[in-house]
Amino acid sequence: MAPVGLDLGGVHVDGPVVLAPMAGVTNVAFRRLCAEQGAGLYVCEMITSRGLVEGDRISLSMLTFAEGERIRSVQLYGIDPDTVGRAVEILCAEHGVDHVDLNFGCPVPKVTRKGGGAALPWKTGLLGRILTEAVRAAEPYGVPVTMKTRKGIDDDHLTYLEAGRIAQDAGCAAIALHGRTAAQHYSGRADWDSIAELKAAVDIPVLGNGDIWEASDAIAMVEQTGCDGVVVGRGCLGRPWLFRDLAAAFRGETVATLPSLGEVMDVMRRHAQLLGEWLGEERGCIEFRKHVAWYLKGFRAGSRVREQLGRVDSYAALDALLDELDPDEPFPVRELGTPRGRQGSPKKVVLPEGWLDSRELVGALDASAESDVSGG
Repeated sequence: MAPVGLDLGGVHVDGPVVLAPMAGVTNVAFRRLCAEQGAGLYVCEMITSRGLVEGDRISLSMLTFAEGERIRSVQLYGIDPDTVGRAVEILCAEHGVDHVDLNFGCPVPKVTRKGGGAALPWKTGLLGRILTEAVRAAEPYGVPVTMKTRKGIDDDHLTYLEAGRIAQDAGCAAIALHGRTAAQHYSGRADWDSIAELKAAVDIPVLGNGDIWEASDAIAMVEQTGCDGVVVGRGCLGRPWLFRDLAAAFRGETVATLPSLGEVMDVMRRHAQLLGEWLGEERGCIEFRKHVAWYLKGFRAGSRVREQLGRVDSYAALDALLDELDPDEPFPVRELGTPRGRQGSPKKVVLPEGWLDSRELVGALDASAESDVSGG
Protein backbone atom coordinates (compact mmCIF):
# COMPACT_ATOMS: atom_id res chain seq x y z
CA MET A 1 0.00 0.00 0.00
CA ALA A 2 1.39 3.41 -0.97
CA PRO A 3 2.12 5.85 1.87
CA VAL A 4 -0.25 8.80 2.26
CA GLY A 5 2.15 11.06 4.12
CA LEU A 6 5.75 11.42 5.22
CA ASP A 7 7.19 11.96 8.69
CA LEU A 8 10.67 13.46 9.02
CA GLY A 9 11.34 13.64 12.71
CA GLY A 10 8.66 15.95 14.08
CA VAL A 11 7.80 17.35 10.65
CA HIS A 12 4.78 15.82 8.93
CA VAL A 13 4.28 16.21 5.20
CA ASP A 14 0.77 15.51 3.95
CA GLY A 15 2.01 13.78 0.80
CA PRO A 16 5.08 11.51 0.50
CA VAL A 17 6.49 13.76 -2.22
CA VAL A 18 9.57 16.00 -2.17
CA LEU A 19 10.52 18.58 -4.79
CA ALA A 20 14.21 18.14 -5.53
CA PRO A 21 16.30 21.32 -5.34
CA MET A 22 17.24 22.45 -8.84
CA ALA A 23 19.60 25.32 -9.54
CA GLY A 24 17.84 28.34 -10.99
CA VAL A 25 14.45 26.61 -10.78
CA THR A 26 13.23 25.87 -7.26
CA ASN A 27 13.10 29.46 -6.09
CA VAL A 28 10.27 30.84 -3.99
CA ALA A 29 8.05 31.44 -7.02
CA PHE A 30 8.35 27.93 -8.44
CA ARG A 31 7.91 26.33 -5.02
CA ARG A 32 4.72 28.30 -4.47
CA LEU A 33 3.44 27.38 -7.94
CA CYS A 34 4.02 23.67 -7.25
CA ALA A 35 2.54 23.86 -3.75
CA GLU A 36 -0.65 25.34 -5.22
CA GLN A 37 -1.04 22.09 -7.14
CA GLY A 38 -0.69 19.55 -4.34
CA ALA A 39 0.79 18.57 -1.01
CA GLY A 40 4.49 17.89 -0.65
CA LEU A 41 7.79 19.11 0.73
CA TYR A 42 9.19 21.89 -1.45
CA VAL A 43 12.93 22.39 -1.00
CA CYS A 44 14.70 25.59 -1.98
CA GLU A 45 17.80 25.77 -4.14
CA MET A 46 21.04 24.40 -2.71
CA ILE A 47 22.97 26.86 -0.52
CA THR A 48 26.60 26.51 0.51
CA SER A 49 27.36 26.34 4.21
CA ARG A 50 30.37 28.62 3.84
CA GLY A 51 28.36 31.21 1.93
CA LEU A 52 25.78 31.22 4.69
CA VAL A 53 28.33 31.48 7.50
CA GLU A 54 30.20 34.28 5.74
CA GLY A 55 27.00 36.19 4.96
CA ASP A 56 27.35 35.92 1.20
CA ARG A 57 24.74 38.13 -0.47
CA ILE A 58 23.72 35.61 -3.13
CA SER A 59 23.40 32.78 -0.63
CA LEU A 60 21.28 34.88 1.70
CA SER A 61 19.06 36.12 -1.14
CA MET A 62 18.11 32.52 -1.88
CA LEU A 63 16.67 32.15 1.62
CA THR A 64 13.35 33.63 0.55
CA PHE A 65 10.09 31.95 1.54
CA ALA A 66 6.49 32.62 0.60
CA GLU A 67 4.23 33.95 3.34
CA GLY A 68 2.22 30.74 3.34
CA GLU A 69 5.14 28.35 2.98
CA ARG A 70 4.23 26.01 5.81
CA ILE A 71 7.47 23.98 5.92
CA ARG A 72 10.62 25.97 5.28
CA SER A 73 13.00 23.47 3.74
CA VAL A 74 16.60 24.18 2.71
CA GLN A 75 19.23 22.03 1.05
CA LEU A 76 22.72 22.75 2.31
CA TYR A 77 26.04 21.85 0.74
CA GLY A 78 29.27 21.64 2.68
CA ILE A 79 32.53 19.74 3.15
CA ASP A 80 33.70 20.97 6.57
CA PRO A 81 31.89 19.60 9.65
CA ASP A 82 32.32 22.74 11.76
CA THR A 83 31.15 25.06 8.98
CA VAL A 84 28.16 22.85 8.22
CA GLY A 85 27.22 22.82 11.90
CA ARG A 86 27.40 26.62 12.12
CA ALA A 87 25.37 26.97 8.93
CA VAL A 88 22.65 24.66 10.24
CA GLU A 89 22.45 26.67 13.46
CA ILE A 90 22.10 29.90 11.45
CA LEU A 91 19.31 28.37 9.37
CA CYS A 92 17.43 27.23 12.47
CA ALA A 93 18.03 30.20 14.75
CA GLU A 94 17.91 33.11 12.32
CA HIS A 95 15.77 31.94 9.41
CA GLY A 96 13.19 29.72 11.07
CA VAL A 97 13.95 26.76 8.82
CA ASP A 98 11.92 23.60 9.57
CA HIS A 99 13.98 21.04 7.64
CA VAL A 100 17.58 20.82 6.46
CA ASP A 101 18.74 18.47 3.72
CA LEU A 102 22.44 17.88 3.07
CA ASN A 103 23.56 17.38 -0.51
CA PHE A 104 26.01 14.55 -1.21
CA GLY A 105 24.76 13.83 -4.70
CA CYS A 106 26.01 16.66 -6.90
CA PRO A 107 28.02 15.24 -9.88
CA VAL A 108 29.22 18.60 -11.24
CA PRO A 109 33.00 18.51 -11.95
CA LYS A 110 33.71 21.82 -10.17
CA VAL A 111 32.34 20.18 -7.00
CA THR A 112 33.67 16.61 -7.26
CA ARG A 113 37.18 17.62 -8.33
CA LYS A 114 37.65 19.06 -4.83
CA GLY A 115 36.04 16.15 -3.01
CA GLY A 116 32.55 17.56 -2.61
CA GLY A 117 29.11 16.41 -3.67
CA ALA A 118 28.80 12.80 -4.82
CA ALA A 119 32.53 12.27 -4.24
CA LEU A 120 32.40 12.97 -0.50
CA PRO A 121 30.64 9.80 0.77
CA TRP A 122 33.72 7.83 -0.32
CA LYS A 123 35.37 9.34 2.76
CA THR A 124 33.20 7.62 5.36
CA GLY A 125 34.70 9.26 8.42
CA LEU A 126 34.26 12.75 7.00
CA LEU A 127 30.68 12.01 5.99
CA GLY A 128 29.91 10.83 9.51
CA ARG A 129 31.43 13.94 11.09
CA ILE A 130 29.49 16.30 8.81
CA LEU A 131 26.17 14.57 9.47
CA THR A 132 26.81 14.38 13.22
CA GLU A 133 27.60 18.10 13.43
CA ALA A 134 24.52 18.99 11.39
CA VAL A 135 22.21 16.89 13.56
CA ARG A 136 23.80 18.26 16.74
CA ALA A 137 23.27 21.85 15.60
CA ALA A 138 19.65 21.25 14.58
CA GLU A 139 18.59 19.21 17.59
CA PRO A 140 17.90 22.09 20.03
CA TYR A 141 15.45 23.54 17.51
CA GLY A 142 13.69 20.26 16.79
CA VAL A 143 14.66 20.51 13.12
CA PRO A 144 15.14 17.20 11.25
CA VAL A 145 18.23 16.72 9.11
CA THR A 146 18.17 14.48 6.04
CA MET A 147 20.71 13.70 3.36
CA LYS A 148 20.57 13.06 -0.37
CA THR A 149 23.14 10.98 -2.19
CA ARG A 150 23.75 8.87 -5.28
CA LYS A 151 24.70 5.22 -5.62
CA GLY A 152 28.34 6.17 -5.63
CA ILE A 153 31.10 7.61 -7.75
CA ASP A 154 30.84 4.90 -10.39
CA ASP A 155 29.90 1.21 -10.52
CA ASP A 156 33.28 0.25 -9.04
CA HIS A 157 33.00 2.70 -6.16
CA LEU A 158 29.52 2.44 -4.66
CA THR A 159 28.80 4.21 -1.39
CA TYR A 160 25.03 4.29 -0.85
CA LEU A 161 24.64 1.42 1.63
CA GLU A 162 27.44 2.67 3.88
CA ALA A 163 26.10 6.22 3.56
CA GLY A 164 22.69 5.03 4.70
CA ARG A 165 24.06 3.34 7.79
CA ILE A 166 26.23 6.39 8.59
CA ALA A 167 23.22 8.69 8.21
CA GLN A 168 21.18 6.49 10.53
CA ASP A 169 23.92 6.35 13.17
CA ALA A 170 24.35 10.14 13.00
CA GLY A 171 20.66 10.68 13.76
CA CYS A 172 19.42 11.73 10.33
CA ALA A 173 15.65 11.63 9.89
CA ALA A 174 15.79 10.14 6.37
CA ILE A 175 18.00 9.51 3.38
CA ALA A 176 17.14 10.12 -0.27
CA LEU A 177 18.83 8.07 -2.96
CA HIS A 178 19.13 8.98 -6.62
CA GLY A 179 19.52 5.63 -8.35
CA ARG A 180 22.42 6.71 -10.52
CA THR A 181 26.15 7.07 -9.95
CA ALA A 182 27.96 10.37 -10.35
CA ALA A 183 29.52 8.98 -13.53
CA GLN A 184 26.07 8.56 -15.07
CA HIS A 185 25.03 12.15 -14.36
CA TYR A 186 21.44 11.96 -15.69
CA SER A 187 21.99 9.45 -18.48
CA GLY A 188 20.62 5.95 -18.78
CA ARG A 189 17.98 4.55 -16.44
CA ALA A 190 17.86 4.99 -12.70
CA ASP A 191 18.52 1.80 -10.75
CA TRP A 192 15.47 1.37 -8.54
CA ASP A 193 16.86 -1.90 -7.16
CA SER A 194 19.48 0.11 -5.29
CA ILE A 195 16.67 2.04 -3.58
CA ALA A 196 15.11 -1.25 -2.46
CA GLU A 197 18.50 -2.45 -1.17
CA LEU A 198 18.96 0.73 0.84
CA LYS A 199 15.45 0.46 2.25
CA ALA A 200 16.25 -3.06 3.46
CA ALA A 201 19.54 -1.93 5.00
CA VAL A 202 18.35 0.93 7.25
CA ASP A 203 15.54 1.69 9.65
CA ILE A 204 15.12 5.39 8.83
CA PRO A 205 12.81 6.47 5.99
CA VAL A 206 14.22 6.12 2.48
CA LEU A 207 13.13 8.41 -0.35
CA GLY A 208 13.58 7.29 -3.94
CA ASN A 209 14.72 9.55 -6.75
CA GLY A 210 15.21 9.01 -10.47
CA ASP A 211 12.99 8.68 -13.55
CA ILE A 212 9.72 9.83 -12.05
CA TRP A 213 8.09 11.42 -15.09
CA GLU A 214 4.45 10.66 -14.24
CA ALA A 215 2.48 9.94 -11.07
CA SER A 216 2.29 6.29 -12.11
CA ASP A 217 6.10 6.14 -11.98
CA ALA A 218 6.03 7.27 -8.35
CA ILE A 219 3.54 4.59 -7.40
CA ALA A 220 5.57 1.97 -9.28
CA MET A 221 8.75 3.04 -7.47
CA VAL A 222 7.09 2.74 -4.06
CA GLU A 223 5.62 -0.66 -4.92
CA GLN A 224 8.89 -2.01 -6.33
CA THR A 225 11.25 -0.66 -3.68
CA GLY A 226 9.19 -0.19 -0.54
CA CYS A 227 10.53 3.35 -0.22
CA ASP A 228 8.71 5.78 2.06
CA GLY A 229 8.36 8.60 -0.45
CA VAL A 230 9.66 9.99 -3.70
CA VAL A 231 11.84 12.91 -4.74
CA VAL A 232 10.79 14.58 -8.00
CA GLY A 233 13.17 16.70 -10.03
CA ARG A 234 13.22 17.11 -13.80
CA GLY A 235 9.78 15.52 -14.24
CA CYS A 236 8.07 18.69 -13.06
CA LEU A 237 9.92 21.09 -15.37
CA GLY A 238 7.21 22.94 -17.25
CA ARG A 239 4.66 20.70 -15.53
CA PRO A 240 3.98 21.86 -11.97
CA TRP A 241 0.60 20.12 -12.19
CA LEU A 242 2.52 16.85 -11.79
CA PHE A 243 2.18 17.46 -8.04
CA ARG A 244 -1.60 17.43 -8.42
CA ASP A 245 -1.35 14.04 -10.09
CA LEU A 246 1.04 12.78 -7.42
CA ALA A 247 -1.26 13.86 -4.60
CA ALA A 248 -4.19 12.12 -6.28
CA ALA A 249 -2.19 8.96 -6.97
CA PHE A 250 -1.10 8.61 -3.36
CA ARG A 251 -4.76 8.98 -2.33
CA GLY A 252 -5.52 5.99 -4.52
CA GLU A 253 -7.05 7.98 -7.37
CA THR A 254 -6.01 7.40 -10.96
CA VAL A 255 -5.56 10.87 -12.39
CA ALA A 256 -3.40 12.11 -15.24
CA THR A 257 -3.63 15.81 -15.95
CA LEU A 258 -3.71 16.53 -19.68
CA PRO A 259 -4.12 20.30 -19.88
CA SER A 260 -4.96 22.03 -23.13
CA LEU A 261 -2.51 24.61 -24.36
CA GLY A 262 -4.84 27.29 -22.99
CA GLU A 263 -4.60 25.79 -19.52
CA VAL A 264 -0.82 25.55 -19.84
CA MET A 265 -0.73 29.23 -20.81
CA ASP A 266 -2.67 30.08 -17.64
CA VAL A 267 -0.01 28.30 -15.58
CA MET A 268 2.73 30.11 -17.51
CA ARG A 269 1.13 33.47 -16.71
CA ARG A 270 0.81 32.49 -13.05
CA HIS A 271 4.46 31.46 -12.94
CA ALA A 272 5.60 34.74 -14.48
CA GLN A 273 3.38 36.67 -12.06
CA LEU A 274 4.88 34.92 -9.03
CA LEU A 275 8.40 35.60 -10.31
CA GLY A 276 7.42 39.24 -10.79
CA GLU A 277 6.10 39.50 -7.23
CA TRP A 278 9.50 38.32 -6.03
CA LEU A 279 11.87 40.05 -8.46
CA GLY A 280 9.82 42.78 -10.11
CA GLU A 281 8.09 42.50 -13.47
CA GLU A 282 11.06 42.86 -15.82
CA ARG A 283 13.46 40.65 -13.87
CA GLY A 284 10.69 38.14 -13.24
CA CYS A 285 9.93 37.88 -16.96
CA ILE A 286 13.61 37.49 -17.75
CA GLU A 287 13.86 34.71 -15.17
CA PHE A 288 10.76 33.10 -16.68
CA ARG A 289 12.36 32.77 -20.13
CA LYS A 290 14.20 29.55 -19.24
CA HIS A 291 10.87 27.81 -18.53
CA VAL A 292 9.24 28.52 -21.90
CA ALA A 293 10.70 25.53 -23.75
CA TRP A 294 9.69 23.18 -20.95
CA TYR A 295 6.10 24.42 -20.88
CA LEU A 296 5.69 24.28 -24.65
CA LYS A 297 7.50 20.96 -25.16
CA GLY A 298 5.55 18.94 -27.71
CA PHE A 299 3.06 21.68 -28.59
CA ARG A 300 2.93 23.12 -32.10
CA ALA A 301 3.94 26.65 -31.10
CA GLY A 302 6.03 27.98 -33.97
CA SER A 303 9.70 28.85 -33.83
CA ARG A 304 9.03 32.60 -34.12
CA VAL A 305 6.76 32.70 -31.06
CA ARG A 306 9.11 30.46 -29.10
CA GLU A 307 12.07 32.66 -29.99
CA GLN A 308 10.25 35.85 -28.99
CA LEU A 309 9.03 34.29 -25.74
CA GLY A 310 12.69 33.64 -25.02
CA ARG A 311 13.21 37.41 -25.05
CA VAL A 312 10.10 38.51 -23.17
CA ASP A 313 10.57 41.28 -20.58
CA SER A 314 7.04 42.35 -19.62
CA TYR A 315 3.65 40.85 -18.82
CA ALA A 316 2.14 42.66 -21.79
CA ALA A 317 4.68 41.13 -24.17
CA LEU A 318 4.09 37.70 -22.64
CA ASP A 319 0.32 37.99 -22.99
CA ALA A 320 0.55 39.22 -26.57
CA LEU A 321 2.70 36.28 -27.61
CA LEU A 322 0.64 33.69 -25.77
CA ASP A 323 -2.50 35.07 -27.40
CA GLU A 324 -1.07 34.00 -30.76
CA LEU A 325 -1.23 30.35 -29.70
CA ASP A 326 -4.24 28.04 -30.04
CA PRO A 327 -5.73 27.58 -26.55
CA ASP A 328 -7.72 24.54 -27.71
CA GLU A 329 -4.69 22.54 -28.80
CA PRO A 330 -4.70 19.29 -26.80
CA PHE A 331 -1.81 18.17 -24.65
CA PRO A 332 0.75 16.17 -26.68
CA VAL A 333 0.28 12.73 -25.15
CA ARG A 334 3.47 11.50 -26.81
CA GLU A 335 5.35 13.56 -24.23
CA LEU A 336 3.96 11.53 -21.32
CA GLY A 337 6.56 9.36 -19.64
CA THR A 338 9.47 10.91 -21.54
CA PRO A 339 12.55 12.49 -19.92
CA ARG A 340 12.63 16.24 -19.42
CA GLY A 341 15.68 18.43 -19.03
CA ARG A 342 19.19 17.47 -20.06
CA GLN A 343 20.08 13.78 -20.16
CA GLY A 344 23.77 14.12 -20.95
CA SER A 345 26.03 11.11 -21.25
CA PRO A 346 28.20 9.11 -18.84
CA LYS A 347 31.56 10.68 -18.10
CA LYS A 348 34.49 9.99 -15.84
CA VAL A 349 34.13 11.70 -12.50
CA VAL A 350 36.80 14.32 -11.81
CA LEU A 351 38.30 13.71 -8.35
CA PRO A 352 41.17 15.03 -6.24
CA GLU A 353 44.45 13.22 -6.85
CA GLY A 354 44.59 9.97 -4.89
CA TRP A 355 40.98 10.32 -3.73
CA LEU A 356 40.14 6.65 -4.27
CA ASP A 357 43.27 5.32 -2.52
CA SER A 358 41.66 5.39 0.94
CA ARG A 359 38.21 5.63 2.48
CA GLU A 360 39.58 8.02 5.11
CA LEU A 361 40.50 11.65 4.47
CA VAL A 362 44.20 12.42 4.58
CA GLY A 363 44.84 16.10 5.22
CA ALA A 364 42.19 18.76 4.63
CA LEU A 365 39.90 19.39 1.70
CA ASP A 366 40.32 22.51 -0.40
CA ALA A 367 38.07 25.14 1.19
CA SER A 368 37.36 26.56 -2.26
CA ALA A 369 35.25 23.45 -2.88
CA GLU A 370 32.46 25.39 -1.23
CA SER A 371 32.86 28.63 -3.15
CA ASP A 372 30.66 29.71 -6.01
CA VAL A 373 28.24 26.78 -5.88
CA SER A 374 25.18 28.15 -4.09
CA GLY A 375 22.33 27.08 -6.30
CA GLY A 376 24.28 24.17 -7.81
